[in-house]
Amino acid sequence: MNAYPGPALLTLATSFLLFACAAYVGRCRVKFGIKAPATTGHPQFEIAYRIQMNTLENVVLFLPVLWLFAIHLSSFWATALGTLWLIGRIWYALSYARDPRTRGSGFLLSMLSFGALGVGGAWAVLYGLLV
Repeated sequence: MNAYPGPALLTLATSFLLFACAAYVGRCRVKFGIKAPATTGHPQFEIAYRIQMNTLENVVLFLPVLWLFAIHLSSFWATALGTLWLIGRIWYALSYARDPRTRGSGFLLSMLSFGALGVGGAWAVLYGLLV
């Protein structure tokens, strides 16, 4: 029996988000004629590329704190905070694609969720070391 179904589902959903970001970059490459390995060209391609890279950068930070929080503190709250992070990242990506100036709210939601997971996970690990 899996004791961490929520974090496992979030990890899977995060992988799908990364795939969707990569697919968006690929569609923009084709649509605007940007040949690999170029990472500049049409402004909408550059936006798609930044969405992908920023999301990838955040996933590398998010997944470890999600799992540390889930294992050492609470799978339920890790799932709740991780869901907010995922919603924030999707909100960020959609907003950024429409108008880069509107990406802030989704970014803020994801960063606050990440911060809560990071602080909670760190506290739980350190507390476990001291007790």
